[in-house]
Amino acid sequence: MLPTRNYTVEGMTCGHCRASVIEEVLQVDGVKGVDVDLDSGRVTVAGERFEDDAIAKAIDEAGYTLVS
Repeated sequence: MLPTRNYTVEGMTCGHCRASVIEEVLQVDGVKGVDVDLDSGRVTVAGERFEDDAIAKAIDEAGYTLVS
C-alpha cells in the first residue's frame, strides 16, 4: 500500500471541481492516486516522494486554495 497524505482544499463544490483537482494533482511527480471528498474538502494523495509544495501548486492550477 502506498503512503498517503491528506490536504484540505477550499472552494470545491461539484464534480467538475473534483475532476479538475484530480487531473492537476495526478500530474505531480510521484503521485499515483488522488481521492477528493467534496463534503469535507479533503484531498487524499497516494504516492511516493512527492512534495507538499508541488501539491499546493497543482491545486492552485486547478483554481482552488490549499488550506492545510
